Amino acid sequence: MTDLSHTSFTTTTRGLDRNSPPMRLFEKAKTYGIWNPSDIDFSQDKQDWAKMTKEEQDLILRLTALFQAGEEAVTLDLLPLIQVIAEEGRLEEEIFLTSFLWEEAKHTDFFSRFLEKVCQHTGDLSHYHTENYNTVFYQELPKALKRLRTDSSPEAQIQASVTYNMVVEGMLAETGYHGYFSILEDNNLMPGVQNGIALLKQDESRHIAYGIFLLSRLIAENPDLWDSLESHMNGLLYPAIGVIGDAFAAYEVVPFGLKEEVFVDYAMDQFQKRFQRLEKARGASLDEIYRVTQRIIESNDG
Repeated sequence: MTDLSHTSFTTTTRGLDRNSPPMRLFEKAKTYGIWNPSDIDFSQDKQDWAKMTKEEQDLILRLTALFQAGEEAVTLDLLPLIQVIAEEGRLEEEIFLTSFLWEEAKHTDFFSRFLEKVCQHTGDLSHYHTENYNTVFYQELPKALKRLRTDSSPEAQIQASVTYNMVVEGMLAETGYHGYFSILEDNNLMPGVQNGIALLKQDESRHIAYGIFLLSRLIAENPDLWDSLESHMNGLLYPAIGVIGDAFAAYEVVPFGLKEEVFVDYAMDQFQKRFQRLEKARGASLDEIYRVTQRIIESNDG
């Protein structure tokens, strides 16, 4: 029978490494992540929603349906990664991941409140979830994270973080929130939603920073797994870009004058930027990865 008892505690032996990237991210989470969706004023948003055309409302509902289910999915699916990190004794990373999970739950609450209070919609929105969306969020995301329940190997962790942090958050969420915020800001609409998304984007920037740190650490420790990381990122690229294409294909004339190529270019730029960051981890020392990650964290506003 496996002995599950503790043999020591980090904080009463070596102490916390407060200069480590995860603890620096946790400090930022305590400063910038303390916001309450219940406090956001949606009064002007309700008026703006009522004045929109049916096509404009449909696009906003479509985007929100993608965000809402996506935030719920990442809330549901993060737990196996937290368990693996905890079992490896990486307390600083686990501490940050507690804020990570809380923030994902808060994002789920935010979009749910928007749907209820502004759109006054409590029905089924899953018809907005296309085959490409289902591939990423219904299949690949839970498969990669749930694998960690029985396989905590570095390769399994890499595939989980690539799916979660690099593709779901780093490509789709960043592109979607950039577009959503731009629509509202450019048209002077829904200040409450704009406020919520601005706060949410700060949270997501910390999540992505952790994902890059985690993958960089894993590749530095296991350089032979680079091909697995590259293959998994490339394998998810097609359905991820397909999610964007599906949203535009639904309209003969896209509301708000949106252009598909602008969003695809933005998504590909995020993909390439993160891929290049991870490439630098090949052959790098852990000290180098710590230093680079810390500089990025400190230069980030949230």
